[in-house]
Amino acid sequence: MTIRTVTKKDLKGLLNLYLHLNLDFVPIIDNKIKKLWKRILKSPEQHIIVGCCDNMIVTSCVLIIVDNLTRNQRPYAIVENVVTHKDYRNRGYATEILNYAKEIAQKENCYKIMLSTSSKLESTLKFYQNAGYNSQDKTAFVQWL
Repeated sequence: MTIRTVTKKDLKGLLNLYLHLNLDFVPIIDNKIKKLWKRILKSPEQHIIVGCCDNMIVTSCVLIIVDNLTRNQRPYAIVENVVTHKDYRNRGYATEILNYAKEIAQKENCYKIMLSTSSKLESTLKFYQNAGYNSQDKTAFVQWL
């Protein structure tokens, strides 16, 4: 598997992968999505990391670096949208992209990475624990808008 950050040509492949996350359909790539994609690609704080096999994106996560006035002004990172294509699961690919995200966060001098999941599956929770995340230090709350 090759790991890298997304490029302009990856939009369709990434949207197809998101079918394995929580989408019921692949959105039409209209002007609104194209504009958003350009903004994401230009953002130095947002990193969409992908793992590719067989000329397709099979795993991905998003890493956001957040500037911070506390902790000696060290930023923190947020990981979201961790997903692996169902046919490529249980091969260690998601762990590899999370490790890649961690490397970026360390290079950016982040003092922590936060990750939340909506999954209640014991296997998913154990996966994140094995990847170095814990659910003991913080309590997460979500307010849907």
